[in-house]
Amino acid sequence: MITRKKENTGGLVDGVFYNALNRFFDDRQWGFSGLTTNQQVPVNIRETDTSYELELVAAGLKKENFNVHVSNDMLTVSFEHKEEKQEKTESLLRQEYRMQSFTRNFNLDDTVDAGKIAAQYRDGILCISLPKKEGVQRITKNIQVQ
Repeated sequence: MITRKKENTGGLVDGVFYNALNRFFDDRQWGFSGLTTNQQVPVNIRETDTSYELELVAAGLKKENFNVHVSNDMLTVSFEHKEEKQEKTESLLRQEYRMQSFTRNFNLDDTVDAGKIAAQYRDGILCISLPKKEGVQRITKNIQVQ
């Protein structure tokens, strides 16, 4: 009977200790909600008579960390930000590196004047204007299904 109590008490103590350790090493307790890399960023694309307008929803970021690049017929929009956070104590308990990044690629057709593309970041939205070339006619026609 005494042996049984010790086993039950030991199991209870082990369970409490195990749960406490799990809570201590649980990232959510420390405010870490996971890696935020390679997120898919929402984009709105609108066409006007003179341009295509892209709006990438990217709230809380800094314009210095955006890269907008055109190569041949590909527009690449990317963002990268690295942040190091340390909690200093006598012995290091936690050290985190946070990295946010994304990349979106868009195929450009012959109607876009790549030399006049402009970008502006305001109110958490990256706005990219893709002016159309002058005199380029878009082909519009109905295709009959056979």
